[in-house]
Amino acid sequence: MKFNTIASVAALAAAGALVANGAVAQSRDQIRIVGSSTVFPYTQAVSEEYANATGNAAPVVESTGTGGGMQIFCEGVGPNTPDITGASREMKASEYELCQENGVTDVTEVLIGYDGLSIAVAQDSQYDWQLTEQDLYTALAAEVPVDGEIVANPHTVWSDIRSELPEVEITVFGPPPTSGTRDAFVELAMQDGCNEYDVLAEMQEADEERWEVICSTMRTDGPFIEAGENDNLIVQRLQSDTDALGIFGYSFLYENQDTLKAVEVNGVEPTFETIAAGDYDIARPLYFYIKNAHRDAIPGLTEFIEMYVAEEALGPDGYLKDRGLTTLSDERRQQTQQNALEGESMGAPS
Repeated sequence: MKFNTIASVAALAAAGALVANGAVAQSRDQIRIVGSSTVFPYTQAVSEEYANATGNAAPVVESTGTGGGMQIFCEGVGPNTPDITGASREMKASEYELCQENGVTDVTEVLIGYDGLSIAVAQDSQYDWQLTEQDLYTALAAEVPVDGEIVANPHTVWSDIRSELPEVEITVFGPPPTSGTRDAFVELAMQDGCNEYDVLAEMQEADEERWEVICSTMRTDGPFIEAGENDNLIVQRLQSDTDALGIFGYSFLYENQDTLKAVEVNGVEPTFETIAAGDYDIARPLYFYIKNAHRDAIPGLTEFIEMYVAEEALGPDGYLKDRGLTTLSDERRQQTQQNALEGESMGAPS
């Protein structure tokens, strides 16, 4: 279903709500956006361009995390709910169902580009960090194999895992469970590293539910530290602790190259080229989702969407690449632009 088939109904409903609540009417002179901390800097950049180009107020952009953004986005249709949510993973089937249950039945999914999940340290770190996905799992999982048995993670220093690694305490700052970055790190790094152990690869075949818990649960005894949804806080912690590692999107590493450096994972460093080519193993797509019922009801929303998917933003020479976005191929980008501009409704995620 295209957005224009329900736009007039949505506009009337929204208008009624706006009239009924003057305070809301004033606040909804602005576009409202929630979602991923990784997508946040890209959306913020487009918001600034939009305000400069149109003279309208810049959209209100909140970094709530992917999961938190989906919950807010799917609360319903109307001026008290956001128009767009950013996501560092695809919408889950359970989130799609929540949207449907609450009347958010017409949503467009927009793929904007790719991002590498960077593992980084301070430029002043004295060690040459080279990790594998198995190292990451072994350092950060709540339970790990030891002598063929699954036990509570006993490792406290990196050299416990491999003698070649530094003899320093395992300290890794990372995202909370509500973050799409956390979801992607678990799926792309933890679970792959988990299956490097034969006993766990066999468990996936025999008892997938138990495998899921063991390979996905981060430890809570100190070495892994949840640093909130603001990736800038992780950057600051690394700058003050040269032995600590951090997990965040490549854009944050790219923007802080003067004080941070990448850790190689499986022998590959994250760069625009390695992420785009698929050579860097811990990479993921980035999205935003549009509530189509709001397009004609919220002033400026259509113009904002047009600016977000324009070549000046998403193209290979666009300003979002300057912020760290790995851009799409020409064919994928044209499809993204078409979907966004036409309001193509997404189906249920598999």
